[in-house]
Amino acid sequence: MMDGWYGNGWGVGAWVAMAVLMLIFWGGVVTVVVLLVRRTHPGAAAAPRPPHLDAERILNERFARGEIDEQEFTARRTALRRQE
Repeated sequence: MMDGWYGNGWGVGAWVAMAVLMLIFWGGVVTVVVLLVRRTHPGAAAAPRPPHLDAERILNERFARGEIDEQEFTARRTALRRQE
């Protein structure tokens, strides 16, 4: 008799469904934010380069600057590639 205008209320099932939908909603919001951040910063999640590639890059730069001759360049590059 004193139930008010809303009847018997929602019941437990409706509250559980609302909680699950709330988790799905906020999970979607977090997923969208993460995807947007990854898209604007693509290099942030990239794996680091192997050390031998950095060494070969430095070797190429030294050869380009004329610090080493072709024979030394070839010998060192061969040695680097053997270590892979």
